[in-house]
Amino acid sequence: MNRNTLRNLLAVLSLLFIASSCATRSHQSIQSLPGPSEVLEQLTRTNDYWQTQNPEPGWAFWEHAAYHTGNMEAYFVSGNQAYLDYSLRWGERNQWMGAKSDNRAEWQYSYGETDEHVLFGDWQICFQTYIDLYQITGDRQKIARALEVMEYQMATDAVDYWWWADGLYMVMPVMTKLYQVTGDEIYLEKLHEYFTYAKSIMYDEETGLFFRDAKYVYPAHKSLNGRKDFWARGDGWVFAGLAKVLADLPKDNKHRDEYIAIYQKMAATLAGAQQPGGYWTRSLLDPEHAPGYETSGTAFFTYGYLWGINNGYLDKETYLPLVLKSWGYLTETALQKNGKLGYVQPIGERAIPGQVVDADSTANFGVGAFLLAASEMYRLVKE
Repeated sequence: MNRNTLRNLLAVLSLLFIASSCATRSHQSIQSLPGPSEVLEQLTRTNDYWQTQNPEPGWAFWEHAAYHTGNMEAYFVSGNQAYLDYSLRWGERNQWMGAKSDNRAEWQYSYGETDEHVLFGDWQICFQTYIDLYQITGDRQKIARALEVMEYQMATDAVDYWWWADGLYMVMPVMTKLYQVTGDEIYLEKLHEYFTYAKSIMYDEETGLFFRDAKYVYPAHKSLNGRKDFWARGDGWVFAGLAKVLADLPKDNKHRDEYIAIYQKMAATLAGAQQPGGYWTRSLLDPEHAPGYETSGTAFFTYGYLWGINNGYLDKETYLPLVLKSWGYLTETALQKNGKLGYVQPIGERAIPGQVVDADSTANFGVGAFLLAASEMYRLVKE
């Protein structure tokens, strides 16, 4: 039996053990659930700390925009007007735009932090929050640029817009949200075309996980111990993005079963990669590659699991014990008494051996991921 087969067998046996032991642990799991007031306090402590430390909203690029996807969910469950106002000020500061070029001849979708990279997904994630704010206020100005950009993009022949795993979180939900606004099926068809391309260059059929991009596909790239190197935050983006897509996708959409199957396979594989401390290491299948705590990937996975449990796509008896462990890590280790969220791997694209990630390591996108998870945990326990 080769090493890959043995690892896969061990992962399956681990998941079967979790499922078989849930009957005896069910009562204990329910008893371990936090109360609604506790979850709301943790959410509020985290978000209040972030906004107090960062009173001026930043630019529209991905790291700030990812925070706002979590801030909006925090508003939806808490009703805290300050959270809504913070995102409104952010949208106004950025003129309800991502990259701001008006010259379509120069629009690009390669990596870029300048205004001509209008079609690059890291500049499009802001549209998620703009759409949410439009749904609240009814102000069409908030989504005018989103409609302009995405309609232009969908009119092109290109399908290779999402060439990195992060892009699936950045833009897939934009397309389902704009479908909800417009009712135009082209958003869902183009979503599937772009997703199919992304799968063709990043998806690993054996594990159901996504490599961060084509540079990291096995065996050309390997982890420290010669394994497939799946970056936790990269797969966190995908897992959370699929949950967001399923939330808005029509129940009768012809591609829905495909998204569900990928989402559920990811859930099963990730279950076997969770560490005893409740977190996931930066290289999912090789903990020794970059050992230790990491919050952003763990928070995205926690959100993805909770959304699936709350909406009937993941079995509660199987996955709730995993969620309680990851929630314990997030709230007892990562979250500090003053509200600072630590152990967030800095901006990057891979698990880096020797990189220091400690209690002082925090970032807006990591806070956003935690707010997503906390919002779904609140929805679970408030019932």
